[in-house]
Amino acid sequence: MNREPSTADDVLRSGDYARKQIYCPSRVVAWSHGSRFDLARTLVAPRAGGRLLDYGCGDGTFVAMVHADFRETLGADVDRGQLRECALRLGDLPGVRFAMTRDVDGAGTWDVVTCMEVLEHCLEDERRRVLDELTRLAAPGGLVVISVPIEVGPSLAGKQLFRALAGLRRLGDYEHRERYTPIEMIRSIFGAAVPRVRVEREGPEGRYTYYGHKGFDYRDLERELAERMTIVRRLFTPLPLAGPLMNSQAWFVAQHLGTAREARPAPAP
Repeated sequence: MNREPSTADDVLRSGDYARKQIYCPSRVVAWSHGSRFDLARTLVAPRAGGRLLDYGCGDGTFVAMVHADFRETLGADVDRGQLRECALRLGDLPGVRFAMTRDVDGAGTWDVVTCMEVLEHCLEDERRRVLDELTRLAAPGGLVVISVPIEVGPSLAGKQLFRALAGLRRLGDYEHRERYTPIEMIRSIFGAAVPRVRVEREGPEGRYTYYGHKGFDYRDLERELAERMTIVRRLFTPLPLAGPLMNSQAWFVAQHLGTAREARPAPAP
């Protein structure tokens, strides 16, 4: 039998990501990431009672937050070790299971598919492959909820400042954040492209390559998503009314192209 933390709060705090972000001693970091999860819960709520797939579930934080609202919740990830940890901490929660992303079943049957803070790390071909996979997995009329960081525009300067301050306090992994040269920072603030840096690591499944946040442009993702699905909502956190200029995350709520006639854009928040 799995050993479970004694309270729901303990369940969340026991996750590595949640501990570094939602429960970070930095109020700015905790507020930014806390608001992100609050919005995610609001966006999936209309499909409560159905089946939810969290694609790229990490430490299972979102699965733990929303599992009680869905009859089945699947957390999928590429990291087998991470999934073992998720199963140990959260595997006894009702209706919850975990699987490798390559083993996800139920094409066209998931009422909600979430993919949060994942696609910015994928190489371009892999990002497009994952978007195809999300489209395939969503049920007709189902929702696909995607969030990615905003790494272009004026908000980047503020993000880098708070990352630097968190790094000085040795909070989370901010001490090892990516650096920008002055020219790269100016280009990014004005929306111009800067080179992305590939990182190679050795993992349980072999050697793999990924990107950090530097140089990611959420607008590229938006174009690719629009080629596959109908984007019905576009939002930003943590300041929803400020648009992309003053926020740290961009959100897209989409439906399969086959349901475009039924999908009506919701009013901006």
